Amino acid sequence: MANTKQQDEAAPSRVGKIRQSVTDSVAVAVAGPRLQLAAKAGLAAGLAFLIAPLMPGAAAQYPYYAPLGALVAMYENVSGSMKQGVQTLVGLGIGIGLAFLLVSVTDPSPVTVAIVMGLGVLLAGLPRLGAGRDWIPTAALLVLLVGGNNPDDFSFGYLLQMGVGVVVGITVNMLVFPPLHFKAAALSLAELRWALAKQLSDMGEAMRETWPPEHEDWAVRSEELAKSARAVRAAVQKADASRQVNPRRRLHPHDLDRDFKDLRGLERVTFHIQDMTEVLADVIWDEDVPFVIPLPYSEPLADALAAVSEVLRSMEDEHPDRQSELIAAATAAVDALADRMASDDVNPDAPSAAESIVLNLHRILRVVTAGQS
Repeated sequence: MANTKQQDEAAPSRVGKIRQSVTDSVAVAVAGPRLQLAAKAGLAAGLAFLIAPLMPGAAAQYPYYAPLGALVAMYENVSGSMKQGVQTLVGLGIGIGLAFLLVSVTDPSPVTVAIVMGLGVLLAGLPRLGAGRDWIPTAALLVLLVGGNNPDDFSFGYLLQMGVGVVVGITVNMLVFPPLHFKAAALSLAELRWALAKQLSDMGEAMRETWPPEHEDWAVRSEELAKSARAVRAAVQKADASRQVNPRRRLHPHDLDRDFKDLRGLERVTFHIQDMTEVLADVIWDEDVPFVIPLPYSEPLADALAAVSEVLRSMEDEHPDRQSELIAAATAAVDALADRMASDDVNPDAPSAAESIVLNLHRILRVVTAGQS
């Protein structure tokens, strides 16, 4: 009876999680950037289909491949559209050439189809083909089976109409509000900086509490911080890709080199804070760790952690003069504690872990100071 009751109570929770997951997925699918991309894809496909019947010769018989080419070339940024479109056309050319080799030797048959597919998949392994690799066996199979008695006409029409669609897709993506992801990159950097500052302040609070501390959620954030840093790198790289071949970049200047510099600094800070998190968590909860943090250092360590946390927070909106003041105060607190530990001998029987934390704090301040220049 107890197990049945627990299952009944867990069922609504699982349903709620599934509903939330579906809601989040739908929200992502209908977000602004996705809606914009969908609108541009529709516009490009419609224009390509409008232009397709105007193509010369047998190509006019295959207008439905033009919107397919436009769809293939539609990407979240202009440089990606160009790269993906060219790779697709290269893959199509290779696949069509492969089919022609077999058509010139024999008629379509199960054996021929098997050979085309095998060779197509093999050629798809060529380096630098990117999106074009999947089109090699597809193009070869279409020429072999759909081309029928007129593989020349079909191949010409297929490749030309896909090319028209690719050109239309790239043009639409370039001219119709080509996205720039500068704001998203800047926001992600700010969020990571805030998360790192919060981690330091939470560890500082833990130093002031009676051990084991009541608040221990900071102790399991190490991997979360690493994931956040990876997400920020992806956001900055996405912003960098969005500015390539983008005419709007001149209207919206942004120092992305500075973003990359800030990113590298924050990645180093993340590493040092992860190290401090693991050291402090081990000292508090792992009984097999021989290291300790001597009680006389708890309060000054807490102050140093809080001071460095304030430095990270100040990098967002504080005046440079105020930032310099906070850096100087944090540096003084860390240096004073380092000097004290060098002269004290408070616990000769157990190695102190405080030195590791102070060293990481010193390195964080060095990264921040270098980032200001």
